Amino acid sequence: MLAVAEVLILGGGVMGLAIALELRSRGAKVSVVCRDFDESASLAAAGMLAPQAEGLPAGVMRDLCIRSRDLYPTWIPKIEALSGQDAGYWQSGILAPFYGFSSNHVSTAYDRKQVLKIQPHLGDEVQGGHWFPDDAQVDNRKLSRSLRAAAIAVGVDLRSGVTATAVRRSGDRVTAIDTTNGPMQAEHYILATGAWSQSLLPIPVTPRKGQMMSVRVPRCEDAKDVPPNLSLKTVLFGDDIYMVPRRDGRIVIGATVEDVGFTPGNTPEGMVHLLQAATRLFPSIATYSLENFWYGYRPATPDELPILGESPYQNLTYATGHYRNGILLTPITGQLIADWVWDQTRDPLLKSFHWSRLSP
Repeated sequence: MLAVAEVLILGGGVMGLAIALELRSRGAKVSVVCRDFDESASLAAAGMLAPQAEGLPAGVMRDLCIRSRDLYPTWIPKIEALSGQDAGYWQSGILAPFYGFSSNHVSTAYDRKQVLKIQPHLGDEVQGGHWFPDDAQVDNRKLSRSLRAAAIAVGVDLRSGVTATAVRRSGDRVTAIDTTNGPMQAEHYILATGAWSQSLLPIPVTPRKGQMMSVRVPRCEDAKDVPPNLSLKTVLFGDDIYMVPRRDGRIVIGATVEDVGFTPGNTPEGMVHLLQAATRLFPSIATYSLENFWYGYRPATPDELPILGESPYQNLTYATGHYRNGILLTPITGQLIADWVWDQTRDPLLKSFHWSRLSP
């Protein structure tokens, strides 16, 4: 039996790494196991920080998301200082265009003329939109690399090539984690394995596949500020489509939502759907070079809310089920889980994300 740390985190995506950093900053000895840090599900996201643009209804989930978004401007510099790497944060604002007015749009919507001042060259069918200057984006791949480098810099024990295969339990305690490198033991365990959580414990987290793609703006140079020839200057959040410009000239386009389990691969149907919706919203994109396409699996729960905090086991904590908001909720999850595990303080918000709400 290998005793690895005070806290053993299962899952090396941004969620697991952020929790590890928070715990390490409070003095904990932390190990993180992951099959492959370079292939975590976090790398498949678009990185929108959009609690307002997504139209989340008033309530605990919206409160959690806004709190997390508002942490980003101070959280990112800390990560960058530790890692020495750009984490890809950009408060670009998010524009949510629409194709027709409804009763939900009357009082707060911009008309077409106002929307075009924010983002020119939108499709002819766009009638107006909502502008959310406080929403933002982060390059999820840069964030993942920066978090990993920061974790290494502060002494988190990262174990790549290690897959957790089973959770050993005795009564209301976890006694060890079986892995491909043998059993591992710690004082406390954190489950942050996203869409794969159900393979370790019987909790209602299932995969929702998302297909994505990227194109490249012609002759766009990497720059700290928005390049003058970056034709898409803000995130577009439209009907069943979003488009996220990066400072290096890429535009990330997403995403399908498919209840197909862990079925791999991109499909012609998925790519056609994305391209049709994107060119309707921003026609210029039809002339840009196709760069890449990929897919990932969102961890979904029946009510589409995460499972955070205590579990049925005294020494295991949940941090999973973030569904479409994993990148957005990374800093607040790291903070709240570290508060609970290390300081034994529970934020009142955690009550709404307790595992028992989903029990039969």
